[in-house]
Amino acid sequence: MNTNRLIDILSTNLEPVKRGQVKKTLAWALIIGGAAAFGLMLATVGLRPDIADGRSLGFLVLKLLSTLSLVCTGAALLLRLTHPGRDGRKPFALLFLPFAALVVAGLAALAIRNPAAWTGMVFGTEWLTCLVCIPLFAIIPFAVLIWALRKGAPTNLRRTGAIAGLVAGSLGAAAYAFHCPGDSLPFIAIWYGTPIAVCTLIGAQLGPRLLRW
Repeated sequence: MNTNRLIDILSTNLEPVKRGQVKKTLAWALIIGGAAAFGLMLATVGLRPDIADGRSLGFLVLKLLSTLSLVCTGAALLLRLTHPGRDGRKPFALLFLPFAALVVAGLAALAIRNPAAWTGMVFGTEWLTCLVCIPLFAIIPFAVLIWALRKGAPTNLRRTGAIAGLVAGSLGAAAYAFHCPGDSLPFIAIWYGTPIAVCTLIGAQLGPRLLRW
């Protein structure tokens, strides 16, 4: 078979790609994944009893802001990475700015408190539940995100998988925030940041396998 004949075969019955299709698919993946994580939270640990309390409401907003900021910036970077040839190194570094700010705030909160109170501020009452639930709630969001990303054409599979893991972990953390009784900056920085980091590492390992063309 000569080259011209091969070109003719490959160009037969081509259909135009719908503009914005990958963006819509990714948006639906975020909605479905977030809803699934929230539903799993309700089915397992349930809502925090004092969720409407003034003080706990403020920390709930803080948890949601820190996690959903990662979801939004991560989703924007995922959309960029679904297009071949687009480098995501610089935006990837920006992902960690909100978390870095939270860590600094947590350290400042410890610095102004008596060391005797540090254990309670860092560990709270459910740090182990936090470690288990956030990755658990991230499983369905990660699976749906991988499905959506396969509709695109990512070339850096490890980085794309890592960010998919980060976004899924952040969605899991956002869902868990509606149950979490840990109301301190050090607790949020450590026990939300660690599971999200674990999800990111798992995503980096699975990305090359699950996103391979």
